[in-house]
Amino acid sequence: MSAGEHTHEHLVAVERDWSAAIVTNDPDRIGSFMTDDWVIVSGRGVGTREEFLGHVRCGDLTHSAMRDAGSFRVRVYGDAGDTAVVTGRATNTAYFRGRRFDADEWVTDVFVRRDGLWKCALTHLTTAETG
Repeated sequence: MSAGEHTHEHLVAVERDWSAAIVTNDPDRIGSFMTDDWVIVSGRGVGTREEFLGHVRCGDLTHSAMRDAGSFRVRVYGDAGDTAVVTGRATNTAYFRGRRFDADEWVTDVFVRRDGLWKCALTHLTTAETG
């Protein structure tokens, strides 16, 4: 396996591990995958790491399922190969303040490698069109 293939597989594994962490609803575990300045961009606007983890911490936001819905596109950038963009489709079931939400989304995560670890700096969600 080439270094590029190893990095691709490693980033896919990080992406899947992060999804598994989200379903644990453990804000510390979820936060371990994020940079301190992580943001999430969706149709509702831009949310911060503190806002997202705060909702998880107080129980307003929980996830009961998160699944890949296809393969991932992984691209690594920079002379040192320390920035990566991972795009894929995912489905999830979440509850916000007791109300259930089922989502089918295209997800793009921008990762940076710091001290040998890949951390997500930005997540962008786009609702997948069906039919």
